[in-house]
Amino acid sequence: MKIKFKALASFAIVSVSALILGSCTSNADSPGLEYMPDMYRSPAIEPYVDYGEVRGRINEDLKLHQSALTPPAGTVPYCGTDSETVMLMLPYFRKANVAFRETHGLYGADLTTVDEYIAAAGDVNPYKLTAENSEGVFKKGKELYTAMCQHCHGEKGDGNGPMVVSGAYAGVPNYKDRSNLGDGQMFYSIYYGKGAMGSHASQLNKKEIWTLVHYVRRFQNAEYGKFDASGMMTAVAAALPADTLKK
Repeated sequence: MKIKFKALASFAIVSVSALILGSCTSNADSPGLEYMPDMYRSPAIEPYVDYGEVRGRINEDLKLHQSALTPPAGTVPYCGTDSETVMLMLPYFRKANVAFRETHGLYGADLTTVDEYIAAAGDVNPYKLTAENSEGVFKKGKELYTAMCQHCHGEKGDGNGPMVVSGAYAGVPNYKDRSNLGDGQMFYSIYYGKGAMGSHASQLNKKEIWTLVHYVRRFQNAEYGKFDASGMMTAVAAALPADTLKK
C-alpha cells in the first residue's frame, strides 16, 4: 500500500513539475501555457484593439483598421442615476453650422444653416456652483484645462501656451478679452471648435465642458465662484452673471 502511495505521489510531483516547467517560456510577452484563456480574456469586440493580430494570428486585412466606431446619433452614455448628471449628459441640442463640415471636419454630422453660435449666447451653464461643490469643480476644471487647453491657451489663460510661444499657432485669445461671451457660446466653441481650435466633443463629455466653462470664468475674474463663510457668494462674484451661480 505504501509503495503504491509513494508511486502515486512521485507521479503527481513529476506531473505538476512538468506542467509548471512547460508553461514557462523565454518570450517575455507570452503568457505561457494558459488554462481556459477565454474565461479571463474576452474574445469579444473591444474598442481600440488591433484585431489584425489576435493570439499570434495575423490578419493583414484588419491591421490598422479602426475598431472603435462613432456611437449612433442621440446615444446617451450611462452616467449613473443622479438626475442632475443625467440631464447634463443628454445630447447637445444645438447644431454646428454647415461651414464646419469643411473647416472642422464635421463630415456626416447633423448640421444647420443657422448660426447657432449666436443663439447660444443666451444658454446658461446648467452645472450650478454652490459653496459645497465649488472647490471640487475648480479642482476638476484645473485638471481638464491642464490636459486639454493649457498647451495653447496658456497656464494663465492669456493665450501664451507652449504651442503659441513656439510659433506653431497664432491668434489664441486672452480669456480676459472674452468676458462678454455667454456660457453657451463658450460651451459651443469647445464642443464644435472655433477658429483654429478643433472640436473637443469626442474628448470631453458635456459635464466636463461645462466644468471648463466655470474654470475659464475664473481667468476672467479671480473671485468667480468664491463663497463666504455663510455660504453666500462674495460681493465680487455676485456682480457676475447670475445664471452662472446658484444662489
